[in-house]
Amino acid sequence: MRTGGGSLLIFFNLFAVSPAARLRFVVNANVSYLHYDAHKESSDSSRTASLETLVAKQKLLLGVLVMRIAKLGLRVPALVFILFLGGYGTANAQLQTEESANPERTDESDRRRYTFTWQFEESGRLAPRGGTTKGPPVELDRSASPQFLAATDAEIETFERDRRAILAMAGNYRTSFDFIETIGFTADYRPPAPYQSWGTEFVTVVEESERFISLQHILVMRISLPSGEISEPIVMKHWRQDWTYEPAKITEFIGNQKWETRSLTPDSTRKKWLQSVYQVDDSPRYQSLGNWQHLQNYSSWKSDTTWRPLPRREFSVREDYDVLIGTNKHTINPTGWVQEEENLKVSLQASGEHHVLAKEVGLARYERISSWDWSEGHRYWSNTEPFWKEVRRQWSEEFSVGTNLQIKKDIDGMPLYAAMFRLALTTQTSDSKNMSEEIRKIIKKYTCRKDNGN
Repeated sequence: MRTGGGSLLIFFNLFAVSPAARLRFVVNANVSYLHYDAHKESSDSSRTASLETLVAKQKLLLGVLVMRIAKLGLRVPALVFILFLGGYGTANAQLQTEESANPERTDESDRRRYTFTWQFEESGRLAPRGGTTKGPPVELDRSASPQFLAATDAEIETFERDRRAILAMAGNYRTSFDFIETIGFTADYRPPAPYQSWGTEFVTVVEESERFISLQHILVMRISLPSGEISEPIVMKHWRQDWTYEPAKITEFIGNQKWETRSLTPDSTRKKWLQSVYQVDDSPRYQSLGNWQHLQNYSSWKSDTTWRPLPRREFSVREDYDVLIGTNKHTINPTGWVQEEENLKVSLQASGEHHVLAKEVGLARYERISSWDWSEGHRYWSNTEPFWKEVRRQWSEEFSVGTNLQIKKDIDGMPLYAAMFRLALTTQTSDSKNMSEEIRKIIKKYTCRKDNGN
């Protein structure tokens, strides 16, 4: 079990072009998400007042930090907001009238957040938690993308349609994330607040061969500040998804921050694609096999049942379960794509039993947009791509068949992703040998390798 409650302190270094412009922040997680204890009880009036105060403090701190960074000339301020999407509960999650996760949402749509919810819970208790910020308006591209049209060409063979559907996920998007628990499995169950967040990100193809495709997500966000100004672009390397046709091995999460790699038989992978999902630091999250299904204007992939570690939107606010067990579905549409999840939240008992607490459903929409300035994101990726390529290579070497690997969340308060992000900036001018050695040191520091049978 994890320890919960309290704030998480995140330490990072931000480096400008000149070393003299280095600024070190010790930022409470409230900068990007205001942590609240989902189980803490208080009266509605005092809770609302307290949350309103936290929201005001968050907005003020957010604005001050963004403006200070801009004055220093730092063009990649996203490291102040590491893991902006996900994770920590926010104060306005409990306020029905606070700004929403959608940068263009109106008061009317605030009253229509959900098609279904828990109708008989007291008013206001289940207002969504998640992103507190708003961004400038975006321009949606409503035309059918060439990638979608290529993926729905019924004249081509199934394998090529699979590949085209995967490649159709590349593009420029406004993203929205919605998660809600729908079923409880304990007698005293009370549904927690659902989760909502948003982002603007592009998805780029970083590697492609006939049987393998790698897609990298890069956040490029702008925030509406309390002053009415729009922030400088916030750039961050986000998650990555790899797709492998008829793979020879799979790396699976087995609980307690451990991953196990095993061989697959040809019969078990015939005509299937393995989706591999990686954290922002390119450490593993989960892998799962599944088939693409194609109709005339429809392409969708559904995973087998998969174990996954807690996502960042959960691990700081939940200490009562250890693993998500569920399925993941990707569906391509004319203007983007949609990811759907159905998950069981499971506590792993010392006896070896699995205790199911609740079921949740999730929906992530990727809507294609135009007229958005992605230049800072492309510049960041161009500058750091060699670094991340070497990171990917080294992580891949760690997962040989028959090996268990345990990954530490943090060391002395420094999360793995913060260490990798800092190294990505400090090694840009290093030679490849030195860069590779520094990456190897971090991976070794944060992992514990154990060969099965030893």
